[in-house]
Formats: sequence, C-alpha cells, structure tokens
Amino acid sequence: MTPFGADYAGAYDDLYRDKDYAGECDLLEQVFRQYGDGAVKRVLDLGCGTGGHSAVLAARGYHVVGVDRSADMLQHARERNTCARFEQADITAFDLNETFDAGVIMFAVLGYLTCNSQVTSALQTVRKHLRTGGVLFGDLWYGPAVLAQRPGERVKVIETPDSGKVIRVASSVLETRRDICTVHYQLWRLESQSLVSEVREQHAMRYFFEPELEALLASTGFELLHIGSFPDLGTEPSEQTWNVAFVARAR
Repeated sequence: MTPFGADYAGAYDDLYRDKDYAGECDLLEQVFRQYGDGAVKRVLDLGCGTGGHSAVLAARGYHVVGVDRSADMLQHARERNTCARFEQADITAFDLNETFDAGVIMFAVLGYLTCNSQVTSALQTVRKHLRTGGVLFGDLWYGPAVLAQRPGERVKVIETPDSGKVIRVASSVLETRRDICTVHYQLWRLESQSLVSEVREQHAMRYFFEPELEALLASTGFELLHIGSFPDLGTEPSEQTWNVAFVARAR
C-alpha cells in the first residue's frame, strides 16, 4: 500500500505518457523570467518522481537536482540518462549543502504532505536551499474545486509499446474535516493479453485553500506572489479549477 512501489513506478511513465512535460517546463521558464530575482541557473526539483521535469530542464541547460523518497521512481529517473542529478530523500528533511535559484514542486507533490507540520517542514527545507530572492513554483489541488466537483471513479487504459496495456481504476473518499482526498488505485499491467502485475495503492492527497497556503508560505520564509489555474497561470482559479499553481519568493 506504500505509494509508488516498484510495480506502480514501472507503470508510471506509461500512465503519464501524454503529460506535457515540455509545455510545463516552458511555463516554468516563463515563471523564472517573470518572477525570478536574477538569473535562474540552478533548480531543485522536489518530489521529482521519474524525472520528467528534471530531464527537460537539464536538457535546456539548467543545473538540476531532483529529490524523491521512492528508490523505484528514482531508478527510472536515472535511466533517462540526463545530466540531472537525483538524490533519495524525504522532502521534509534533507540537506544537500547547496544553494539554488529556484525550487519546483510539481504534480501535486505538496498534497502528499497531509498535515501542517509536514508541509511546514518541507517548505522550511526548500527555503534553506534557496537563495534570498529565489523563486518557488508548485501545483496542487484547489480546495473550492474539490469540494464543488467531488471526486468520482476514474478508469484509465493505456496501450504500451510492447503491445500490452496498463489499466488503472481510481476511486476516492473525501475527509472534509482534514481536507484530504484518499485515492484508492488498482492497476493491472498486461502483455500479450497476459496479466504481468497487479498493484493496489492508497494515496492520501491534501487539497489547499488560498489563505492557508499564503499563511504556510509566510511562516516558512516565503512571500506568495501569484496563484492561478494550472497550467494556464493567467486564469483566475474557480470551482471548476481542480489544479492550481502558485509562485512564491524566498524572503
């Protein structure tokens, strides 16, 4: 039941083959130019997973270090053969003894930290690694939209290059007193119509509201500069906007 075990990690890139990493990195570079206090050359990628964003940014000339707690996800990240560096660590507590110009925490990674102390520890850790004026960008689930829309069951079927399939069924339960949506995943990998693996994982995801996000950032040395829809950062969030993104600056 631990999130992102070996079998889930093995299917991850197939499940998200349609994710526009290049387009999202275009957005990151736009944010770096618009909100960065000085040139952005060194980027810290928190909860980097299989390294999708790290690989694109490294290919564009940035010095990138990705951090993730899942050894299985990092194995796939390293197999991308990029010039990014990957470190296994919990994002709430690590020390690279390095300073970066920007931090990114993508794909709702902050939502995996389900209590205030975890979020605060992660943000404090990021702040320790950013220079003053450094920019922090992240995306997360937007509370008003989650409560308005309510999660339902979702099925995703992906054809794989080996003539197989990855099938994932997701069902969710809301805990509104804790602002948590617990997602139960069942995943099957098939090759030539034969079942290769079956996975069950439970992902507890926190959703956020703007005032609490602003307070959490302020308490850990950041100033919230902007919050908008994701990936269309220029659009105001609404109850139809499940994913939002925020930009903050290290004070």
